[in-house]
Amino acid sequence: MMSRKIFGMALLCLMVSQVCRSQEINKDQDSYLIEDSVLIGINNGGTLSAVVVRKKGITVPQPAALMFFIYSNLERSLAEAKSAADHGYVGIVADTRGKRLSPDVVEPYEHEAKDVNAVIDWIVKQPWSNGQVGMYGGSYSGFAQWAATKYLHPALKTIVPYVAAIPGLGLPMENNIFLNANYQWAFYVTNNKYTDNAVNNDHRRWRNMRDSWYQSGKAYNRIDSIDGTSNPWLQRWLLHPDYDSYWQGMVPYQSDFARINIPVLSITGYYDDGQISALHYLREHYKYNPMANHYLIIGPYDHFGAQQGGAAVLRGYQVDSVALINTREITFQWLDYVMKGGKKPELLKDRINYEVMGTNRWEHVGSIEKMADTVLTLYLDKTKLHSDFSLSDKRPVKSGSIEQTIDLADRNTSNNDYYPDPIGKKELNRDNGLFFISKPFDRPVSINGMFSGVLKASINKKDMDIGLVLYEVLPNGEYFQLSYFMGRASYAEDMSKRKLLRPGKIEVIPFERSRMVSKLLNKGSRLLVVLNVDKNSFAQVNYGTGKDVSLETIEDAAEPLKIRWYTDSFIQVPMRMKL
Repeated sequence: MMSRKIFGMALLCLMVSQVCRSQEINKDQDSYLIEDSVLIGINNGGTLSAVVVRKKGITVPQPAALMFFIYSNLERSLAEAKSAADHGYVGIVADTRGKRLSPDVVEPYEHEAKDVNAVIDWIVKQPWSNGQVGMYGGSYSGFAQWAATKYLHPALKTIVPYVAAIPGLGLPMENNIFLNANYQWAFYVTNNKYTDNAVNNDHRRWRNMRDSWYQSGKAYNRIDSIDGTSNPWLQRWLLHPDYDSYWQGMVPYQSDFARINIPVLSITGYYDDGQISALHYLREHYKYNPMANHYLIIGPYDHFGAQQGGAAVLRGYQVDSVALINTREITFQWLDYVMKGGKKPELLKDRINYEVMGTNRWEHVGSIEKMADTVLTLYLDKTKLHSDFSLSDKRPVKSGSIEQTIDLADRNTSNNDYYPDPIGKKELNRDNGLFFISKPFDRPVSINGMFSGVLKASINKKDMDIGLVLYEVLPNGEYFQLSYFMGRASYAEDMSKRKLLRPGKIEVIPFERSRMVSKLLNKGSRLLVVLNVDKNSFAQVNYGTGKDVSLETIEDAAEPLKIRWYTDSFIQVPMRMKL
């Protein structure tokens, strides 16, 4: 039985809690005009819900700061909108169609391109609007901002996307390989009007599902039957293994970027899982609109850290102190700069702003290409340096080859240990792939940008999924993971159209969508590339038959995959030699 003393303390705590809550409500009533049940009708019949917060005492129309997201949570929405109001804006948080108060069905990604613009159209018709809207937010909210630019509303003056996602180019598939990293996400956001946190956090369930599917050898499109709960969204996405019109219709595509003439500030991190999506937007924007007014902030952050400004320790790496920033304050400084004639954020000294890990220093250049003053080309050389093959800076006079055999039916092993957690490692599994190491640098240099290259290979099948991991080998023999790439060989030339490999023929396989990184490499450091084929429980297993990979089973493995990697294959690493 609860003692009187404990009961009294509990009652006192309850009373204090109620008083604090009452004070909070009164403070809100004194400070803000809050509308938390706004419904916005869409021309095609849909309905969206939103929260609108304004500061009391403001009598003139104001610009609006809009966040559009799928993770509906009234408490968070109010906090976001209040923060925007505190920064001098009408704060608006709108929910994806079907979420919170919307009576519609939740259909992730498929309506944002038009729905976000419908919200903007509603905003500028309100008496408190001065006709200007700026957007901000991360991940799905970053995607929603870019989706809005596909049909750019004249009132949308700027966007500030953090770690912005691209459906089909990051998750649920990366470089045409469907991944399991976010398998549960569809349940998380569609099971109810808010978020299904219990499902999302059931890590044991998803780990068991991945492992059971991998061990079973069943087709990838049967993975939900192994879990025991059908995943209709996964099945819908699996119908689009190409980056086809289904995905292309969700965000700007190719020439669409030429029409995006508003200022943009992108923020992402070297260890953001979705970095390739965030940078794809930037690169395509500049490709199709060379005069684009697009800024980038990038540093040693992961997916969540970039949205907050970083953490002192990232996956075991002690982050440079200067890299720790305040993403929110920079966001509203940028909105002030664009919509109020304020001062540009201090960090934005040029278009590309990046922190060089190991120097405690930010650098600022006009383009990604200007991050480096040279591109180091290294060939896959069969000459051995101790237990590793060589990375040679000289093209071979005569091409040789290195053989690799992988039993795709073997479930006692996994291939392609690519994920950077921890970032620093004391040792690597030397049985997992082909290892190529460079000579030591004779002076300090920095790697700045995205490594790319061309692989030349012949195989006995029609396709394979390739993985490359780039490390710095420190003078003390430890490893620092810099970047990685994974992609399906049959889509190397065009992610929207599959071109199968010809068994027994030498194929040219270019790659470029790796992770950007900037880091000082000290004298005596080397570069190490690990080349492998992707075969593990975290993604589809491509058995190489040429069929839809989602339909292949372990029975399709047949004879082991036999690869000849040719020594005129090379990687290109952007470097700054003059420090």
